[in-house]
Amino acid sequence: MLLIFFSFLFVKAMHDFLYHRLHLDNYDHLEFPGVVPRTFIGALLVSLVAAPFVLVVNLLHLPKFYALVTVRMALGSITLYTLRFFRHKIRSKFGHQVEAFFAILTAIQFHFLFYCTRPLPNILALAVVNLAYGYWLEGRFYAALNSLIFATTVFRCDIVLLLGPLGLQFLLEDKKISLWGALKRCTMMAFFCIGITILVDSIMWKRLLWPEFEVFWFNSVLNRSSEWGTHAFHWYFTSALPRSLLAAYPLSLFGLVVDRRVRSFTLPVLAFILLYSKLPHKELRFIISSVPIFNLSASVAASRIYNNKRKMIWNLLFIIMLGLFLISLGGTITTFMASYWNYPSGHALKRLHAIGFHNNTHEQWVHIDTFSAMNGISRFCESDFPWRYSKEEEISMQELAQRNFTFLINEHPVINGFKCLFTEDGFSRIHLNPGFPPVLLVKNPKVFIHGNLRNMDLFNKNWPGCS
Repeated sequence: MLLIFFSFLFVKAMHDFLYHRLHLDNYDHLEFPGVVPRTFIGALLVSLVAAPFVLVVNLLHLPKFYALVTVRMALGSITLYTLRFFRHKIRSKFGHQVEAFFAILTAIQFHFLFYCTRPLPNILALAVVNLAYGYWLEGRFYAALNSLIFATTVFRCDIVLLLGPLGLQFLLEDKKISLWGALKRCTMMAFFCIGITILVDSIMWKRLLWPEFEVFWFNSVLNRSSEWGTHAFHWYFTSALPRSLLAAYPLSLFGLVVDRRVRSFTLPVLAFILLYSKLPHKELRFIISSVPIFNLSASVAASRIYNNKRKMIWNLLFIIMLGLFLISLGGTITTFMASYWNYPSGHALKRLHAIGFHNNTHEQWVHIDTFSAMNGISRFCESDFPWRYSKEEEISMQELAQRNFTFLINEHPVINGFKCLFTEDGFSRIHLNPGFPPVLLVKNPKVFIHGNLRNMDLFNKNWPGCS
């Protein structure tokens, strides 16, 4: 739930940068601030990259949805570019073959690639951490530390749990790095980054603010994040990592055994996950920055298996590895198909716009409930006149009938004073099929679009209806 919420805030920030620019009073976060404030620096950077392309979208009078696609592609390009930087450093240190396996393993991991375009502070932190990993392989330890400090102070305060083990590893690896020198440089970088985020975010939030400090206080000191659910200590190792890494999970463990070089890179990241496991509230996005290192370990193991496949035992391992690759690919394709149906309210609003009210002289006022706002609808999905939108919260079911809303996009199938016009299905579960295809996606009605019974003009349209 928190993941969807923070993604929604990030999307709103990019929309407001691109469409409201310097008119801060029109920014949506002032009306819906969220649980904790987040920095605007990431949204600003992505918006600057996407702005020329969004200008073309506006000049062609395309729907704002294409601007949403543009900013998602801009964020994905930034993340993948930093991952490319890390991949090049892998080639320099481990060779072309390990680099090739790294690319293959990453390409068949749905969750990692999906997250690369997900507008979340964790993903901007991931992009900076990718740079840190590349500097680490290159032997530029101070650059790696500075990258981690920037990610920690600006985007995600929890990266400090990665900064600690990595900093200790750097001190052990290179005698040229002194504790005093590292502290001096890191302190200067930290103050510089804190100054930038306070400057930008105090303007945007209209109060003196360092967002990541408030996030740290909320999550760690007050431990309020546990209100959104808790998991067992081992959840990252028994659920999150297997789902995200797929074939790379057993290969990464094998890499720790067959190559000593890999251990110095993997052990600090394992320490990061162990430290994070003490926080009761757990989500995959919290440890997404560990995936590239595990993929590196898995790539080294895959290369070792491939080079020794002529030997009997290694040949068996090679066949098992190919099977794991195919299973990962099948799982990624299935998850991709399921994710398409994970945003039913966005599809519902698109269908509603297509019904044909563009020539109407009266406003069509649409109320979007909290469930729908977090399952596919953002300000990029909105259209101009005659459409008007409300995301007012805490309106009771009885009060909805007394308000002058033309349409409701809601999770409830029956609402007094309104008639259900059509439904939108969403992903429910996966069903194993004995025939072909072996996996079926089960979809159920998730979002219901209602029309106001007092507005009789609505019912001149040919609505699909609700079963």
